[in-house]
Amino acid sequence: MHYGDDPLALNWHNDGPYIFLENDSILKVNYIKGNHDEGYYLEQKEYPFDSLVSAKCYYPMDSSSFGFQIRTSFQTPNSTYDDQNKIFAISDIESNYKTFRDFLINSKVIDKNLNWTFGSAHLVLVGDFVDRGQFTTQTLWFIYKLEQEAEKQGGSVHFIIGNHELKNMHGNYGAAAPKYTEIASILNKELIELYDPSSIIGRWMASKNAIELINGNLFVHGGIHPDLADANLSLEEINHIIRNNYYQPFEPTGNQDDLLTSTKTGPCWYRGYFKDDLAQQEIENGLDRFNAKTVIVGHTLQSEVNRQYNGKVIAIDVHHPKDDHKNWPEGKSEALLIDGDKLYRVFANGDKEEI
Repeated sequence: MHYGDDPLALNWHNDGPYIFLENDSILKVNYIKGNHDEGYYLEQKEYPFDSLVSAKCYYPMDSSSFGFQIRTSFQTPNSTYDDQNKIFAISDIESNYKTFRDFLINSKVIDKNLNWTFGSAHLVLVGDFVDRGQFTTQTLWFIYKLEQEAEKQGGSVHFIIGNHELKNMHGNYGAAAPKYTEIASILNKELIELYDPSSIIGRWMASKNAIELINGNLFVHGGIHPDLADANLSLEEINHIIRNNYYQPFEPTGNQDDLLTSTKTGPCWYRGYFKDDLAQQEIENGLDRFNAKTVIVGHTLQSEVNRQYNGKVIAIDVHHPKDDHKNWPEGKSEALLIDGDKLYRVFANGDKEEI
């Protein structure tokens, strides 16, 4: 049951930034100003494309903000990492910025001033950080900021693309908050342009992978279909094929790429671990193909972080609390911590329990 909508979520004054590249040479930085009663307008500034520009992102629910530097070029992450550092993984935040922020604070991934405190460890975001909520913009820029801070300390933020990130790049906005239709109109843009290649946040998101192997653990939003074990593709090749289709809604071609881009079998979409009658050997074959000991997935809602298939599949999509309204029953956030050979459920207060 959905109830208790907070009117502060309708305060769009200072919402942004919405940053676009124009004529391949100009950065146009936009902030929304005004209110629902008197109307909205844009505060716009233009900068040369290669300028070092500082930006600030405002969150109306508690009148807080955070700053960051705007980068305009993005390097594709590696598909494989092997350093034995800690891994903290969470998924399916769905635009709930405060829920995400406070969970990281309590888990000591960041401090109360939102500074990275996780050293050289890995923060893995296993897809679906957009849609459904009112604070997609804040959530994405927050990840963008943390990525830069982690890099300075030798750490890594891994933003694994989920099916809802794909939906936004495909132009499927059925799950987006109505707010963003209005925001696009104020910006004199079509909704699809908020995340297309002309958008800085869109260019950044499109550089990300759909699947990564980190210290022997495979992270993917949906899962790996059993047929992928026989596809003779490396993780790099899989990511390359999926990235090439980020802006192409799925249409069957009859070739091997369909396995990766289909809305049923693709790694960003697959639900077979929980919906199909899979044999243990099918799970093992997929892991063996990529020299992985476990696969960690979001996408399919669970009552708690748990291990299945003899501990080989770890499901971490739980019902997180909403920033701007209440639900009954109320969600309770959880995440996964991998520290050496030990795995832990992590709770919203920072406590943990080995699984």
